[in-house]
Amino acid sequence: MTRISVVLFGLIFAITISGYSDDNHKGTIPSRAIIGRVFDSELEVPLEYANVVLYDKDSKAQITGTITNQKGSFRMTGVKSGVYTLQVSFMGYTTTIIDTIEINSNQPGIDLGTIFLEQAVLIVDGVEVVAEKSAIEFKIDKKVINVSKYYTAVSGTAVDVLENVPSVTIDIEGNVSLRGSANFTVLIDGRSTALEASDVLQQIPASTIENIEIITNPSAKYDPDGISGIINIITKKAELKGINGIVNLNAGFNEKYGGDFLLNHKQKKYQIYLGVDYNNNVFPGSFLTESHTITGDTTSFVYSDGDFRRGREHYGLRSGIDLYLSANDIWSMNVRYGGMSMEHSSVLDFNEWTEPGDTHDLYISESNAERGRSFYSAATDYCHTFKKKEHEISGQVNFSRRHGDEESSSELLDTDGAITSGQTSTEQGPSTRFRAKLDYFRSLWGADRFEIGYQCRISRNENINESYEYNPATGEYEFRSEFSHTVDYDRDIHALYTLYSRELGSFGYQGGIRGEYTYRLIALIGENERFTIDRWDYFPSAHVSYEFPGHHQIMVNYARRIDRPRGWYLEPFETWSNAYNVRRGNPTLQPEYIDAYELGYQKNFGKSMFSLEVYHRITHNKVERVRSVYDANIILHTLENVGTDYTLGAEMMVAWDLFKWLNLNLTGNVYNYQIKGVLYGDSFSRESFNWSTRLNNTVKFGSLTRIQIIGMYNSPAVLSQGE
Repeated sequence: MTRISVVLFGLIFAITISGYSDDNHKGTIPSRAIIGRVFDSELEVPLEYANVVLYDKDSKAQITGTITNQKGSFRMTGVKSGVYTLQVSFMGYTTTIIDTIEINSNQPGIDLGTIFLEQAVLIVDGVEVVAEKSAIEFKIDKKVINVSKYYTAVSGTAVDVLENVPSVTIDIEGNVSLRGSANFTVLIDGRSTALEASDVLQQIPASTIENIEIITNPSAKYDPDGISGIINIITKKAELKGINGIVNLNAGFNEKYGGDFLLNHKQKKYQIYLGVDYNNNVFPGSFLTESHTITGDTTSFVYSDGDFRRGREHYGLRSGIDLYLSANDIWSMNVRYGGMSMEHSSVLDFNEWTEPGDTHDLYISESNAERGRSFYSAATDYCHTFKKKEHEISGQVNFSRRHGDEESSSELLDTDGAITSGQTSTEQGPSTRFRAKLDYFRSLWGADRFEIGYQCRISRNENINESYEYNPATGEYEFRSEFSHTVDYDRDIHALYTLYSRELGSFGYQGGIRGEYTYRLIALIGENERFTIDRWDYFPSAHVSYEFPGHHQIMVNYARRIDRPRGWYLEPFETWSNAYNVRRGNPTLQPEYIDAYELGYQKNFGKSMFSLEVYHRITHNKVERVRSVYDANIILHTLENVGTDYTLGAEMMVAWDLFKWLNLNLTGNVYNYQIKGVLYGDSFSRESFNWSTRLNNTVKFGSLTRIQIIGMYNSPAVLSQGE
């Protein structure tokens, strides 16, 4: 592996050196194109999401418009010959107008260079300025969710925001699915985290989020993990100099409460921030199950019903510093510390009997599960922008460590309250993750862009599992060595990717390829059992877009992805949930490979917008949780590669300013889902037509007050063994 790393770093270094030597190469700009960059005049840093609008100089009619990217760059192509006026604006800054721009189809396009905006200082009375972004902005490879537009979620978490956006569904317990799948990746400011995806979204306060990026078909630059893509959380940074901050408190029914604050201090050469958050959520509910086990001519029945309670508690502390070393160099460092605890308790009444027969055994089951986890992480970034536009090299290192403790217990009691059986399981152990990446990109001939990068992910995990069983004769819980294990789980991934993109007038395309080497080891300590993976995988991606006159845009893309089994999916031993349910991992699980295709269309009508996305996804080696008979009335829960599934659907969104005071945002998702394969030696094929819809109404009362009313529906969907 050392040789692989040396070769990859050497290749990138050689390309980087060539970039330095060729920094003064003058590229050409396509005809009928306008490009430039927007920067803060004092801090000399790029301004992302600045508005750039092109007007006809004579009629003052708007011709086209765009926003700047993360590097402050913008590009407008396919501009007809004529004389125009360009307006550049950003909230908190003085608007800049370039009065005369002349486009001639016989000449190259125009490079406006760097446009500097000055921070606005207003000392006036009786003046009210109201500016609102669109709730959702579509780009070639992602949707950008402007969190400030979702007023009802301001005191909640990232999950509360995602309840209102396309492609995402939330169940009643707050579990998130992206395009119908719970397997996706969550990033914070483009960085991975020490927590699981669902835990991250439950923990981050909405008030600390600037934007959320939904990337359903990521390019080869991103990690290919996750069936349905990436959710990238962009956190707030200070926009103005000096000290500023925000404080939020929230409360709700069923023991829901929390709060957070974010404090920023920004000067010309640096920015420091500190944030603290806490949230507690409880979800009560009811539970009903009925199980039939058929053996010969005898059928065993177990019926249970009762109440349960699930609680989640999160807390976190984050701090960071950004140093503007020069106009071309930025160095950042941030640290995070936090923890979470989850508890699940239930009291269920059981009725057990067999047919033939008329004897009913009645039990009460009391179950309790608690899981706690603390974590810390540190990350540092460095970015250098060369003098030539669209030319940059950046690096990032991220280290995180977490420690978890979990304990679950289940007892069966007779009608007199005496314990007849019981199990207790504990699990604990540390997890360490290290990530590093080096990215390089440059513009080759004005409209061309080349990227290359190296990334590595190294993780080390240890899980100590112990099991205890209740002995009615002694009234004590006794250690069960046959159900107690220590597992080491190590995984190393090294990746090299390259991307090439080009714009030809209104037509743009991007293609990339990513190669990943994976080494994985699962070892049962003291039991001489080892399970390994040692292989290369390849992940291509392709994105194409075309912008028609009149603000029409069409996008087509493809990406190949992978979903690797989680650690506890692979644990090759049994863990008892209660007297009737036992769980066992499967170390022979193969990763899922996903081929994802998308066709998107969007049209802007002033402040209103319509979008339609058609998608097709094929998942090979589909992993599902399956159930089988372990013993009479006892169900074994495990995981299997059950076969292949197919998803074909369409997603629509309409954002409409019906009146000046009323905005309607309607989204709908319809898709046909089919899964087929072989399970326990039997072939199966199941299919369902699924749909969901969401209506978000925003009513404005003056300039400072908003009310949102939200309604949603999600239909059932089939699995290999159920619905």
